Amino acid sequence: MFEKKESCGLFGIFGDPEAVQKTYFGLYSLQHRGQESAGIASSNGENIECYKGMGSVSRVFRSGTGFLENLANPIAIGHVRYSTTGSSKEINSQPFLSEYSRGQVAVAHNGNLINAALLRDEYEAYGSIFKSTCDTEIIIHLLAKPTHVSKPDPLAHVLNHLQGAYCLLFLYADRIEAARDPYGVRPLCLGQTEKGAYVIASESCAFDTIGVKFLREIMPGEIIRLDKKGLSSRFFVTPGTVKPAHCIFEHIYFAKQNSTIFGENVHEFRKKLGKQLAIEQPADADVVIPVPDSGTSAAIGYAEQSKIPFDMGMVRSHYIGRTFISPEQKMREVEVKLKLAVVKEVVEGRSVVVVDDSIVRGTTTRGKIRALRQAGAKQIHMRVSCPPIRHPCFYGVDFPTKEELLANNRDLKQIKEFLEVDSVGYMSLDGLLSCAALPADNYCTACWSGKYPIPVDTTANKFSLEHHQLRMFDDGF
Repeated sequence: MFEKKESCGLFGIFGDPEAVQKTYFGLYSLQHRGQESAGIASSNGENIECYKGMGSVSRVFRSGTGFLENLANPIAIGHVRYSTTGSSKEINSQPFLSEYSRGQVAVAHNGNLINAALLRDEYEAYGSIFKSTCDTEIIIHLLAKPTHVSKPDPLAHVLNHLQGAYCLLFLYADRIEAARDPYGVRPLCLGQTEKGAYVIASESCAFDTIGVKFLREIMPGEIIRLDKKGLSSRFFVTPGTVKPAHCIFEHIYFAKQNSTIFGENVHEFRKKLGKQLAIEQPADADVVIPVPDSGTSAAIGYAEQSKIPFDMGMVRSHYIGRTFISPEQKMREVEVKLKLAVVKEVVEGRSVVVVDDSIVRGTTTRGKIRALRQAGAKQIHMRVSCPPIRHPCFYGVDFPTKEELLANNRDLKQIKEFLEVDSVGYMSLDGLLSCAALPADNYCTACWSGKYPIPVDTTANKFSLEHHQLRMFDDGF
């Protein structure tokens, strides 16, 4: 329950007089992907301006400040952040704007580079100075390296140095370049306005707000270039040589229900999960209730399949953001209590099926179960529309240590006792993958199976580069 944390949201648009305003609304639609900071960089074709700050999009660009008006240009990229590498500080907010031998560049990143510490060690050894503790800044140093600048396609050359999950937007003075890692771990979508301006976003839901037509997803290993000539595409790896490893957690939890990613609508996929969950984990109950909002679609599917009535036994306050965004556990717990309230009339004296998308740590889930008990629920059957999470993620989902995971070294009986429920049932991995549109081997299942499609040589957490920086200081560098 609100324990999963992901990375960021990207938005970019080229050749639109209202590019900055549309970027603002696009980021607003992607706010569920990060609330720690927000930023927009824009260009008039010659110079790049950037403004960013801590907090939500509406807070950073609040009305009356003139920040959006000052950025008004026909080319823009934007970013909303949840930190998966580097702490929640303004210095780590994005886009990163820098200048090197080829001019200005602003970079926005969604994902996690698993070779960030290794690359940073190398560049610091040769005198590079880093301002932040975020893995994205390393990409700028790679771009600026003289031997990389001289390559026929410097950006493609740089991208081949990166390991991990990444979707990237690069704003140069005269163009936007967008790239997706060869495994396609995170989603990245391409759209077009009625007047022909091209738009790129982490999810297609960002297109709906501003009337943009969804064209397609950017392919794994593809670079899209937007400039005055229009759109061009190239690949920095040979297509078909790398097996896709889409993060199916995007479908289960992170993405918004009206988004189309990995070839299918998120809401419809979650409904299929709910139906499959009802087949695999039936329950004798009076009502099915979701943990809103991410559990709602699966709960609808569960109710349809089981013929048990669906109702809203918990209501969500929309004045509290997604609580997984909060960096500290204590604050998350307080926000969950503020955010979700039990509807006593729905659950009192009844046997209840509670459907959630996933359980990571389990502490806030247990808190909600206790609230249902206090409201008079007779029995509580917990049903989860993905398998037990037993392994850390190194590709941009922030549950990085086994010790944090409820299902680590616990069997179902122990999980049931921890959650204080009458029964608990999880979706099987085969059942989960059977609901997906693409072949099963096109998805990353590492958090359940422990099989990592992108080899991870060293384990790290979101503060690894900060610890690295402190070690360098202590060693006298």
